[in-house]
Amino acid sequence: MAERMVKCVKLQRELPGLDKPPFNDELGKRIYENVSKEAWGMFREHLKMIINEYRLVLGTEEANKIIEKQMEDYFFGPGAALPPGYVPPKAK
Repeated sequence: MAERMVKCVKLQRELPGLDKPPFNDELGKRIYENVSKEAWGMFREHLKMIINEYRLVLGTEEANKIIEKQMEDYFFGPGAALPPGYVPPKAK
């Protein structure tokens, strides 16, 4: 069976899409229809930084709102902003 292809909104080219929606809501459906596996992997890396910098407690309403806003901005908005005062780690 051929991979499902999407026109990725983040990378602006045809790429393999996700195997299933990441969430059972409208945002999950939009991501499934418009985001490639590659871009989803990039967001997951970005999300690690967000969780650590904001010291989010996953599963809380506050964390869910921040993560949802980050996803919306990262894929469909101006791009997710880095947390205030964020300093990227030095290359090894």
